[in-house]
Amino acid sequence: MKFTDGYWLMRPGCTPHFATEVADVRADANRMTLYAPVKHVTRRGGTLNSPLLRVECWSPAEGVIGVRTTHHAGSVRRAPEFALPGAEDGAGKVRRDGSLLELTSGELTLRVDSSRPWHLEFVADGRVLTSAGERGNGFVTDAEGRHHMVGQLALGVGESVYGLGERFTPFVKNGQAVDIWQSDGGTSSEQAYKNIPFHLTNRGYGVFVNHPGKVSYEVGSESVGQVQFSVEDQSLEYFVVYGPTPKEVLARYTALTGRPALPPAWALGLWLTTSFTTDYDEATVGRFIDGMAERGIPLSVFHFDCFWMRAYQWCDFDWDPETFPDPAGMLARLKERGLKISAWINPYIAQKSPLFEDGMREGHLVRRPDGSVWQWDLWQAGMALVDFTDPAARDWYTGKLRTLLDQGVDCFKTDFGERVPTDVVWHDGSDPERMHNYYTHLYNQAVFELLREERGEGEALLFARSATAGGQQYPVHWGGDCDSHFVAMAESLRGGLSLGLSGFGFWSHDIGGFEGTPTPTVFKRWVQFGLLSSHSRLHGSNSYRVPWDYGEEAVDVTREFTLLKHRLAPYLQRAAQQAHATGVPVMRAMLLEFPDDPTAALLDRQYMLGDDLLVAPVFSDDGTVEYYVPQGTWTNILTGAPITGPRWVREQHDFHTLPLLARPDSVIPLAADDQRPVSAWADGVELRVHSFADGAERTLVIPRTDGPGETARFHVRRDGDRLLVTTDSRHPWHLRIGGPDGTLHTSTAGPAATDFPYGSED
Repeated sequence: MKFTDGYWLMRPGCTPHFATEVADVRADANRMTLYAPVKHVTRRGGTLNSPLLRVECWSPAEGVIGVRTTHHAGSVRRAPEFALPGAEDGAGKVRRDGSLLELTSGELTLRVDSSRPWHLEFVADGRVLTSAGERGNGFVTDAEGRHHMVGQLALGVGESVYGLGERFTPFVKNGQAVDIWQSDGGTSSEQAYKNIPFHLTNRGYGVFVNHPGKVSYEVGSESVGQVQFSVEDQSLEYFVVYGPTPKEVLARYTALTGRPALPPAWALGLWLTTSFTTDYDEATVGRFIDGMAERGIPLSVFHFDCFWMRAYQWCDFDWDPETFPDPAGMLARLKERGLKISAWINPYIAQKSPLFEDGMREGHLVRRPDGSVWQWDLWQAGMALVDFTDPAARDWYTGKLRTLLDQGVDCFKTDFGERVPTDVVWHDGSDPERMHNYYTHLYNQAVFELLREERGEGEALLFARSATAGGQQYPVHWGGDCDSHFVAMAESLRGGLSLGLSGFGFWSHDIGGFEGTPTPTVFKRWVQFGLLSSHSRLHGSNSYRVPWDYGEEAVDVTREFTLLKHRLAPYLQRAAQQAHATGVPVMRAMLLEFPDDPTAALLDRQYMLGDDLLVAPVFSDDGTVEYYVPQGTWTNILTGAPITGPRWVREQHDFHTLPLLARPDSVIPLAADDQRPVSAWADGVELRVHSFADGAERTLVIPRTDGPGETARFHVRRDGDRLLVTTDSRHPWHLRIGGPDGTLHTSTAGPAATDFPYGSED
């Protein structure tokens, strides 16, 4: 929140208290504590009747430095707290030379000179990354007597700020006020489903504010040269995370807060749902699935949305007997067709549900201070909230899900989790304000861990809407309720890229949009975008998303891009393994791959899909698209056209193409089987070699389908007019040089070292 009135004045009732100088230091080998008065003290009497701030500095991991500023240390620090699975003791080293103190962790150093006015500098690679100056550490009381701890870190000239969760406002956050507060606000406002108190900048570092409750950001929006963050508390803790590249920042941040689990490879295929408020029953489901098969569109997952349960009874986890009289038999029939099954759930219990009386009697529902169950009528009549801070309530809730898993359900869409009240009492005594954001973490964690327990490591999968820091451990997340037009499609992408820069490796969205009904043009363009996302789901609100409802060409486009995604499965699985191992997302903002390109720092209508594919969705009725091509000669893998950058390109595409460019010196593996996402990827794999410069070389791994690891490895190197391929593969494989018009070569044995001609005409 803002505390100042312009540069000179404070807002009425706001009284500031900021660290002014270092009065005393206590340091050991790994930690230093600075004591900072809030005014310049010239004599003994100046120490009276005035606050003294305690500023603790330490390192929880290499390349990460923590700063905790405390006013009154006697306040009760209440749950919940973010778990930091990657934290370790003694990661930093303190050095003192006269008045100069330094805390160093890896290549990052925090420097403070106790003889000078208050100034913390974060230094790496011989340069100051950021600093906390005269208003960098302190607190402000407001007219209502509230106590806000405040931090400020300087922004350099040309420094851009990204992240803070899945935000649909402008991609670069400079100039914005952002509240980290879970909201069910759609995709067209400043509210967000996934609020993450972590931002990174294009200057080689990120900042994580370690506070699960409301964090109020002013990103160059109060003091234009500062990122300010504040919490209503007596203490404020943050971590500066060094890169120097954005990928390395994300790797260190997710090592600290938790890396994404690796979703099962079958989830890469196309998902189809009943949609939300549409009419459906088993006959409708069968018609959808038959229709996809008859039109040659392979389907991997079928999802049952809310009304698989009876109206007014969400959630009771019982199938509506009028529309699904034989759920176990129906699921068995669907699974015989090779489909995985997803079911919608939420953490609320409606009053009409038989589970309401059980939950109230057993104490599993969140209560008000007077002991009554918290209820309201928004969403479901008289609904209550499951108290996941109570282990017994968690077991009660997940026990209901076990029954569904026994019936044949494979995964759950964990919807909602944002509208959590603060006028309640939690079983474990958690602070209601801090639980508002954190609730979704406990909800998703409970369901994900159940799936991992029942289905095994590598098979657990959610389709989750809300999240906070650490929630990246429980993929996949989707972008919430968007409208069905091009503006909503673009804002969805913007939110997904922002979430990826907040440590989340996997992201999806409702193909065609959720609210309303898309035009055939919007549907076809969204299908292209959706099937070039990490996970792909057709879903709507009050209208179906089966492609034939949008014309025969929509059927053709859906088929073509589904088959393309299946062929790209080994490439996408490798990107998924990278997200699991490093925290770098599958869908990457351009600045992640091109941090030294100033233009890439601004791009939010295109992205990198994995290391080597650039995707620029089309957001126009006439097929016109403008996109930026980084340096080098790129190849459109759909048309074979070479495009040389750096430059902006304007093109027009029909519904069967879009800018899908292979990076220079890349090798893209394509599976031989285009009918399913999981196949023997190394058997008959086609290697697409693009714009290899003389002397360039790449090592390509064909991943396993059942988890981390590899089944084949190829090393490709260009030596003049020859291309040398070395492999340990014992399967047939193919090589295509250049675009679709290149020569196709076949090798039938491995391990082998084979060379092919590589001339300028390729």
